[in-house]
Amino acid sequence: MRDEDGLLELGLMRTVFDSLGAGVFVIDTSGTLTASNPRAQQMLGRSRDQLLGHDMHDLLHRRKDGGTFPRAGCAMLAVLESGRPDEGSDELFLRGDGSLVPVIWAATPLRHQGRLKGVVIVFHDFSLHRDAAEQTAAHLAALEGLTARLTMVAEVSTVLISTTDTPEMLDRLAGLLVPEMGDWAVVDVHTSGEKGGMRRVAARSMDDPAAADALKGPLPPLAESSGSAGVQALRSFRPVVLDEAALAEPPDTPLAAAHRQLFERLGGRCGVVVPLHTRRHVFGALTVARAAAGASYTEAELFLLADIGRRAGLVMEAAELFEQQRHVAETMQRQLLTPLPQVDHLRLAARYRPAESAAEIGGDWYDSFLLGDGVLTMVIGDVVGHDLKAAAHMAEVRNMLRALAWDRTEPPSLIMRRLDEAMTHTSDAPMATCVFGRIEGPEGGPWHFNWVNAGHPPPLLITADGRTRFLEEGHGPLLGLSSALHMDLGWPDARTELPARSTLLLYTDGLVESRARDIEAGLAALRRHASDLAGLGIEDFLDELLARIDPSGDDVALLVLRVPAAGVGAGPHEAPPQYAHSPAAPDRGAPGSHVEGSPVRDTSEPA
Repeated sequence: MRDEDGLLELGLMRTVFDSLGAGVFVIDTSGTLTASNPRAQQMLGRSRDQLLGHDMHDLLHRRKDGGTFPRAGCAMLAVLESGRPDEGSDELFLRGDGSLVPVIWAATPLRHQGRLKGVVIVFHDFSLHRDAAEQTAAHLAALEGLTARLTMVAEVSTVLISTTDTPEMLDRLAGLLVPEMGDWAVVDVHTSGEKGGMRRVAARSMDDPAAADALKGPLPPLAESSGSAGVQALRSFRPVVLDEAALAEPPDTPLAAAHRQLFERLGGRCGVVVPLHTRRHVFGALTVARAAAGASYTEAELFLLADIGRRAGLVMEAAELFEQQRHVAETMQRQLLTPLPQVDHLRLAARYRPAESAAEIGGDWYDSFLLGDGVLTMVIGDVVGHDLKAAAHMAEVRNMLRALAWDRTEPPSLIMRRLDEAMTHTSDAPMATCVFGRIEGPEGGPWHFNWVNAGHPPPLLITADGRTRFLEEGHGPLLGLSSALHMDLGWPDARTELPARSTLLLYTDGLVESRARDIEAGLAALRRHASDLAGLGIEDFLDELLARIDPSGDDVALLVLRVPAAGVGAGPHEAPPQYAHSPAAPDRGAPGSHVEGSPVRDTSEPA
């Protein structure tokens, strides 16, 4: 009965051996194949007779190039020596048709009664898995390349918006591209004011920074026509690849020769010239190069460089437009900064500081003029907005206020109401803030300030001994708000005495408010500095105040009045009131008024 059970068990094991979904063969202690199952024969394309009796290693084991594999390096035969199981996935078997099949395998020593009789080797065709793994690796490599390009684009975008100074931005861009995109990089741009003028504004080299820096500066003008590949990039909207053949061509213009000098000084076997452009204009060219023999640029790299050139061109165009806008707005504002009248020993001075960014140019203004009754006015205001349109609206509101006020003796509150209605019904100007006041008093004083405040920061009064007080009375709504919303709001008149030798300061919110500081902190700082500076003449007072506060990010306008000592101007021999500067003079700046960057300055005021 036991014999029958043994036969049944043997038959079952044979069935399992033949039906197993993996290739199985057995080798003896010499490495000779003694058994194989049908799956092994199928995967190897060999019959049972073609396998059994042959040395497994010599018959099947091969290198990737199809050559025989050293017997001493065979991991499967090593199991015979070690007597320990092993496995692997880097082996190749030779099929009957001469092709190679990668296999994943496991080898186990075969023992009988404690003695090693051979090795059982189980293996699978690993080609599908390997193809999938290689495809995955290729996808990962492509993804890593794309990620690297996206990272480069992100870094380039950060550099492009990091500063409004175009040469500085282009120098940072060249530095970012070395060594990732080349051994060196330079940027040449068109210069304004000279037809065809060129200038090299950036040059970076990995191996010789000093030589690269020496190549910056003016370049020969761009010729009307040139066959040079590098020069042609400046006239196109596409990158131009410079291979060794292109670099061997003799330069046909001075600019082409200057471009060739880059490769002579810095080296380079290949390069790419990328136009910095928008759809309408080419601003210059970026050149990157590699010096290694056989170096080249891939299609992906050319695409990336072209994208960088387009992005840089857009930023350069935006910077140019901002600068044009800034120039127009500053010119408009300078023309509106009228001469300041000096009446009865009252002294006026003003400052206007443009915003650092062209995008922040706005509607700040100051004004002072004589009314029909001889009263001196002081005005400070700010039209909502930060662009050229805001500056235009500022001019409109300023002129409306002058027209409404100059021949009237009515209180400031009524002037403000008329201005609010005029803005609503005859102008497209948006809301505005404004302080409008009258300086009233007999010759020799005492003087008074009669004012209204339409949503503007309060004026600051500084006495001769340094005491300060914000004039917070007279507050009403912003201009353009009450009439537009039919709110029937008003502006209460306020009045205060101006002590002898005191200083009255009107200013716009750019002096006390910024992104880094709230207005309460700014007002406290203004009060502190103004107190410290009370003893200075008004010109020095304004200069030192701006130096200490150092406002940034927005326009700033300041208008200051210095009241004379008590009784000055009341004597019978006092000189008659005079303008310190003729309103008809061609220079719109006046003694006592100053735009940063302008030489206009009053130096006649006593301390």
